Order: sequence, then structure tokens, then C-alpha cells
Amino acid sequence: MKQFKPNLIKAALISGGMAFGSAPALAQEANTDAVDEANLEVIQVSGIRGSLQRAQAIKMDNTSIVEALSAEDIGKLPDTSIAESIARLPGLAGERRNGRTSGISVRGFNENYVGTTLNGRELLGMGDNRGVEFDLYPTEIVSNILVYKTPEAGLMTQGIGGTVDIQTVRPLSAERTFAFNGTYEANEYDAGNPDFDNKGHRLSFNYVDQFADDKLGVALAIADMESPRQEEYFRGWGYATANAENAAEGVEVPEGTVILGGHDSFTRSAMLERTSIAGVIEYAPTDDLRIQFDALYIDFEENDARRGVEEGGAEWGTSAYTITGVEDGLVTSGFYDGFLSVIRNDSRQQKAELTTFGLNIEYALNDNWTATLDLSMGEVDKTITDIESYSGVGRAGVDGRPVTPRSWQMTSSGAVYSAHPTLDSVDLTDPNAIFLAGPQAWGGSLAPVERFQGVEGFGPETAQDGFVNEPDFDETLDAARIDIEGFVEWGIFSKFSAGVNYQDREKTKDNNGAFLTAPTWPNAELVPDPIGVADLSHIGIDGVLAYDSLGLYRSGFYIETEAELFENGRFGDSYTISEELLTIYAKLDIDTEINGVYILGNVGVQVVDVDQQGSGFNTVTGPTGFTEIAPVSDGTSYHDILPTINLSFEFAENQFIRTAMGKVISRPRMDDMRPNNTVSFTFNDQQIISTNPNNGPWSAGAGNARLKPLEANQFDIAYENYFADTGYFAASFFYKDLTNWHVAGRSFNDFSNVYIEGFHQTSGNTDINGDGLTNDADIVAPGTFIGPVDFREDGLEGFVRGWELQGSLPLELVHDSLAGFGLFASATFLDGELDNGDQVPGLSDETYSLTAFYESNGFEVRVSATKRDEFATETRAQSLSLAQIQDNGVKQVDAQIGYDFSESGIEYLQGLRVTLQGQNLTDEPTVRVNPGDSRQIIEHQSFGRNFLLGFNYTF
Repeated sequence: MKQFKPNLIKAALISGGMAFGSAPALAQEANTDAVDEANLEVIQVSGIRGSLQRAQAIKMDNTSIVEALSAEDIGKLPDTSIAESIARLPGLAGERRNGRTSGISVRGFNENYVGTTLNGRELLGMGDNRGVEFDLYPTEIVSNILVYKTPEAGLMTQGIGGTVDIQTVRPLSAERTFAFNGTYEANEYDAGNPDFDNKGHRLSFNYVDQFADDKLGVALAIADMESPRQEEYFRGWGYATANAENAAEGVEVPEGTVILGGHDSFTRSAMLERTSIAGVIEYAPTDDLRIQFDALYIDFEENDARRGVEEGGAEWGTSAYTITGVEDGLVTSGFYDGFLSVIRNDSRQQKAELTTFGLNIEYALNDNWTATLDLSMGEVDKTITDIESYSGVGRAGVDGRPVTPRSWQMTSSGAVYSAHPTLDSVDLTDPNAIFLAGPQAWGGSLAPVERFQGVEGFGPETAQDGFVNEPDFDETLDAARIDIEGFVEWGIFSKFSAGVNYQDREKTKDNNGAFLTAPTWPNAELVPDPIGVADLSHIGIDGVLAYDSLGLYRSGFYIETEAELFENGRFGDSYTISEELLTIYAKLDIDTEINGVYILGNVGVQVVDVDQQGSGFNTVTGPTGFTEIAPVSDGTSYHDILPTINLSFEFAENQFIRTAMGKVISRPRMDDMRPNNTVSFTFNDQQIISTNPNNGPWSAGAGNARLKPLEANQFDIAYENYFADTGYFAASFFYKDLTNWHVAGRSFNDFSNVYIEGFHQTSGNTDINGDGLTNDADIVAPGTFIGPVDFREDGLEGFVRGWELQGSLPLELVHDSLAGFGLFASATFLDGELDNGDQVPGLSDETYSLTAFYESNGFEVRVSATKRDEFATETRAQSLSLAQIQDNGVKQVDAQIGYDFSESGIEYLQGLRVTLQGQNLTDEPTVRVNPGDSRQIIEHQSFGRNFLLGFNYTF
């Protein structure tokens, strides 16, 4: 049999001084069979080239199709979060959220369809669903990151997109290390809010050592971060059909021309605080026994203020407007005579704690067979407190309040406002003119509340001065796994492994909320204790008065009225999902040679048995306006069989053809699995009398606790050519046949069982009988009791396919004078759709990434650029719910320059490295638009450049 050459692979893994952080039974590791290390020439390579060499070795020696990322040194990835690092890998794309790369798509599927593990164990996220928010995980804990693009039977956590395995250091096989990192961070934009700063810091400590004759190893990483973000934000309410009668003289308004309906725009300042502690204890008292315990704790808090103005515009909210410019069906300029502007002083605080522990015991039964026991637990608690606070020129219901007239001009960043050509505007920064009261009558839901009734001139609709959304999430995941593996001589098969894995998972969401009313209602007082002015110059407005709305709420200032009393969707979005998964697998490793072609691979199968249950509430609004609730639960049990095969053919030295086939799954989204059913009745007279169920007053929305996993059959083929230690070229093609995707379903239900006589009826304010009068004779019952029920269901099909090209080139191969220069580049081309025409969440048609670097004599320079096409994603909508939206994609350029004093010859500076990083150097905005017209801007976010000056000291 041909002997596999270890010179590139083993040398790269050993010289880096780092090791994988997962036990052999937990993650698909590189093939590290024993070789005679005495015959190897071990060259210590660090920095950028060392990182690329180790990652290339991992990729080269894996039988699955993978992407790999290796830290330059212990505790030293070149970015502030894991998300920024892996977003540049081939086939992956990052998604910015509020200026920070957080979400990750793998082969066109966002993080909700990507499995994520820590040392081979499923990792809980801190978001609303299963997806991991990668920016919350510090780079300081990372040794390697592997992205599995093809499945294999021993990989317990899967996703249709792939699996991301974050690996911490293995202390018994790593270098002894003491490392300190410190970073000073500053944003280009001055803080738009007076109570925030645009500067932050990062501090971390990494420690690795061995004791007891190298039988006991300890690794510890502690990281603390305060990271600022500044944002200039424009959001359009939407676009209405323009009225040609409002055109200025000489301005033509063709039929179908649209016009901005209004906006709510703000300046946002945020500070993310994160403290992380990761520890690994590895104990190998004998050659036969290895015990590893690892733990991770993350305490995350982000506070932000979003201060700005909400104003109706043409067609929506204003009585008079004039069109002064039109281009290609869009009104580009005009002015309106005024709106009672709502000053928004909104604040959001997100708090989360993640704790995870793992114990792995590996015992060699004999020379060939090993048994492994792995136990783990994880828990996440997360609370979001989101305050809306309204102020303005006086409470709704007061006559004679001054309005805000404006001119506007549409630009590539949304609308920019200026003074009205003839009318004066109120000063929204004047503390003597701004009252802590809602200027708009938005409190219609408060109609049933007795305390807000009976005051002449001020109905309940005038009592909403703000709102608080406060959802709470709790999630736990416990797992136990037993594996056995051994070397065999069964023809082409060299190893057999099998195991069983049990997972018990539960996630609860409690969607709390409350209407806020100032205690002076129906009167209004000037804003108490203003703290300055929030800058809105990015939309042409001087600013608005700023105050601490979160502090007011925390102090008990507001009168709170629980929103779930009137909004039945609150209970409809509160639920508990529990899952028990039992996975049994068997796998055979392939190791053979046919006609001089060396073949490695594996073939195996997983059987997954699932018991899933959901509990929540069915809700309906009653005659008093209060929500009526009834507990509900549902669930199902089923099993999946997942066969896989991976083959790697080395047909020439360091050249491979890899191919894979298998069935892959992603567990359903947890918000889709809630069993809740929420009934709504629309009090619109024309809909009430309609006999058409599609246009009647009744409707309902429901989850589906019986959803099966999303499924795909997958085929991959790749060519990889490793022509140098840090040089390779690869091309791959994949096809995913989506055999089950979740789709919006609709059925029709008879709602007569929730009909309440005297409540579900017309108002008498519409001439229903056509007698020319509106009176009691026009009060009638619904024309139909049948209405639609919208829910999620199985059964949608589709496909995703794509090409991935990637390469790494040390330019010294081109010419000796280019020694130290190098390039790493990739291009991904995807195509896919669902059979109903919907987009796959996270799929961009084209994604490009390029990193150019220079490293020599201690100097390090790198520039990285990424470009991603538009894609479908989600954003926070009403009540902090998630709503679908289109993202225009991004072009982002980052750069780093540094010096490693180990090359300086200065003895007391040995181990010191200094770096300066610039992120988002082109100040690339995030833009979301109405599908079909990129000029109809719904959201425009600009974040400014971010700069980081840091040091790394290792001794």
C-alpha cells in the first residue's frame, strides 16, 4: 500500500504549536496517525503564513470537504470576533447587523440552517432561534475553526448549509504560553448621542501549561471587551401612489408614480460589553486514559440609544404636499405643510449569559480499540428590554400645537430634509418647547382601560406615551454520548466507529410588553432632566432633544399597562419547545489504493429518533377588549435515516479529487414550532358584511409543533491542488436537492365557536342597508364565520447549487523578489430557489473575497476585501418580531499593519507584537430596499470606519 507522505501535513500541524480542541470521537479531525517525527524537519512558522499553512494542512488531510481557519498564535485571530474571521472563507458570507458582522451564511443558507459546535458539541446561540450570533464569541478562545461542507456519520450536529466547529486549545499538545492582548478601539463617527462614547477596549489573557510530568494540562482564556458602534439611520415607512393633483406647475406625475410616505430616522449609539472565560483541563495519567474537562462562560450586555424623529410624509399623515421633482416613476423632491412630529428617545438593553460545560473520557481498551464517554450541558438566559419613548410639542388632543413643515430630496441614502420654502418650523431641540407626551393618538388599544376613560377631550387613544417590549428567552441543552472506534482490516476499510448520542433541549420565550403613559396624563410636562441633543444632521435635521428613557422606565416613572391584555399576539408568541433526540451512527473509514491512486474516505449512516413537543396559548380578543387565553400543546415523534459517503482520491502527489453524497437536515425553526393559535377579528364594516372568507373579518395565525426537519440530498465534487506549503488551488461544485422546506400554509376555519353576539358586528357608522342613513339599522352580524388560518407546513421543495473557486498563492513562486507577499482569494457562485418562488434565506448569487498580505522580518501587512450580492434576511419589526426583508449586500474593505518584535533583535521586546487595524474602510452602508426598485429605500444604515490599535505579548 502506498505510504501517505506526512512532510507537509505533520510539519505544519506540529510547528504551529497548537492542536485541535475536540476529542477524536467528537469532531472530524485531521488524520494524525503516528509517524516517525524524528525524520521530520520542523520549521517554526507563525503569523499570517503560519496560520495559512496550518489551515491548509487541516484542509488537505481531511476526507470531507472542509474549510479551515487557524489562529496565528494562541489567542490571536486577526479579528474582533469569530464572525469576521470565518466570513472570508470560501463559500461563506457574513451579514452585518447594526454595523457588526454577526450572521454567517454557508453555501447560501443563513445561520439558522447551519450547525454550530464547540469542540464537537452543539453550541447554543444567544438569538431568537437556533442560529448562533457569531460576533458574541471571542476570538481569544479559538485554536482552529473547521467548516464542514459535506456531512459524515460521526458528525452529530448538522445543518443543510454545513457545520461550523469551533475548537479550543488542547493543553497537553500545545506550547506553554502566557499571552496578553490589549486593544484600543475608536469609531470614525463622533457619538451622535450625548450619553455614549465612540471609544472602547479589549483585554485578554491566555495561559497554557503542563504539570505532573506532562500528564496534566491546563488552558485558560479570559477576555473582556467594550466595543462601541455609531450609526446614522434612515427608515422609510413605505411608498404610496402619488397624487398628480399635488404636482407643482410644470411637473408631470405619470400614472403609477410612487412617493415616500413618511420616515422614522435616528442616530444610534451602542456599547457592547462582553466578558468571556474559557478553560480546559486535560489529564492523561496513563497511555490508555485521557480525561478532558472544558467550560465556557460568556456574559454579554449591549446598551444602545436610538434618538430621532418619526414623521408622516406625503399621502400618509400630512394634509397638504407639493411635488417638485419626478424621475422614472419616483417622486424625488417636494415639500409638505406639516406634521405633528414625534420625537423618539428609544433605548434597548440586551443581556445574555451563556454557560456550557463538557466532560470527555477516552479509554483505550487495547491497542486497536478505544471507547469514549462525553457529557455536556449548556444554558442561555437572554432578556431584551426595548423602550419607545414619545415626546413632542404637546399631547394628542390639545388644539393649536405647532406642526413641522419640511422640504425633502430623495438621495442614495434616503430622504434628506430642509426648511419649508415659506413656513417656519418648531425647534425640536428646545427644552422649553418639548413635552413628555405622545403627540399622536396611537393608543387605540387602550380603549378598554377604565382609568383612561371619562376625561373630556382626552380619550384612551391619547394615553400612549411610549411602549416597552421585554421578551425573555431561556434555553438549555444537555447531552450524553458514547462512542467506540477501532482499527480493522476489512478489505478497503481501516477503521470502524459507532456510537449513540442523546440530547435534551428546551427553549422558552415569554413575550412581555407594556404601554407606557406619563403619570401626568392627560396633562403634559416638559421633558424632565434633558441630557443634550441627538445629532440628526445626516438627514438634514439639526437634532432632537435627548433624555434617558431607559432610566425613566427603570425608576418606575411611567404608568404601565400590560400589552398582553389587549394584544393577543403576545400570548401567541409565548411558548416552550422541548426536544429529545437520540442519534445512533455507524461509520467505516476507507483506506486503500487502486491502480496507484490512494483513496481515503468514509461511509456511514445516522438514525435520528425525535420526540418534539410545544406548549403555548390559543388566544382571542373578547368583548371587553381583553385577551382570552387557553393553554395548548402539541407535538410529534418520528425518525430520520441519514446515509453519507465521502471519498478522497490522491491521483497525483498532493492533488485530490473529492466527492461526497448524503442526506442532510436542519431542525425546524423554534418560532415556527410553537403550537399557538391567535384569532383576530377586523372591525371594518365592509369586511364584516363580506361573504367572501378571503376578505372577511376573521383570520388566525398559528405555529406547527409537528414540523419535520428541513431536508436535502446533497452531492459534491471538488478538485484540490496543493502545490506549496501555503499554496493551493481548489474548485468545487455542489448540488442540494431540497426535498422538504417549510412554507406558509393556509386553511379555512369556522370561527363561529368564538363568535360573541353584540361584539363581533358592524359599528353602525357605515350605510350598510343603503337607506342613506347610518344608524342602528346598519348594525349586523358577520356575513361569514369562515376565515383563513395561516401557518407553517412541510412539503415545499427546491434546490441550491453552486461553484466555489479558491486559491492561496505565495508570490515568491512568481519571482524571488516577491518573497513575503501572498494572496488568498475565493469566489462563490450560487443559484437556487424554492418551488413557490421564495428565496432561500441568506443566498447571494455571487460572493467574492480577497486577502493580500506581506510578511517579512517582523512586518505584517494585510488588506482584505469582500463583496456580497443581495440576499433575503430578517429584521426586527413590531413587538421585536422578526420580519423578512431584502438586503442589498455589501462591499467591505479591512486592513491591518503590524510588527512582531521577535524579529527585532531587542531581547526585552521578544514576544511583543503591535497591530493597527481599520475596519469598514470604505464606510460601506447597509441598504435595504423595496424589491424591484433599488431607489425605494426602506432602510439605510451607515456606521463609519472603525480603528483598533492593539498589542499581543507572549512569553
